[in-house]
Amino acid sequence: MKILLPFDGSAAAVAAVQLAVKLVDEGLDATVVLANVQEPASLYELMVAHDPRVIEQASAAAGSHTLQVAQALLEDAGIAYESEVANGDPANTLLELLENYGCDMVVMGASGTSTLRSALLGSVSNELLHAAGVPVMIVKAPEQDSTEGV
Repeated sequence: MKILLPFDGSAAAVAAVQLAVKLVDEGLDATVVLANVQEPASLYELMVAHDPRVIEQASAAAGSHTLQVAQALLEDAGIAYESEVANGDPANTLLELLENYGCDMVVMGASGTSTLRSALLGSVSNELLHAAGVPVMIVKAPEQDSTEGV
């Protein structure tokens, strides 16, 4: 089985990686496609940069840096993975990656946006849940203990 594991560095994304590791530890024969999608540059960024390659390089570096935490977790668990940093609309790009890599499942963190914001803007996890032709597992970030630091 091949699992698409979108990773944005959030607590929910880390929880999704940890769940994928747990599934493999419990016997699931799987490899992982670790993906980070960078939003396209804004018009302002394009005007200021003068050279689109500078933006592409910065975007690729930011994506690679973001993936380091997930890569370390997968390497520590001995799980084979491929990784890709892509640019574009996150939901559409992840759907393309899902198809291009032939993934059988998606395990991803919930964005944590409010119900109103999700209704108005849509969330990446919600879009994938409805558009992907494979099972999508959405993982919530662990809740913070309200007594911590007291």
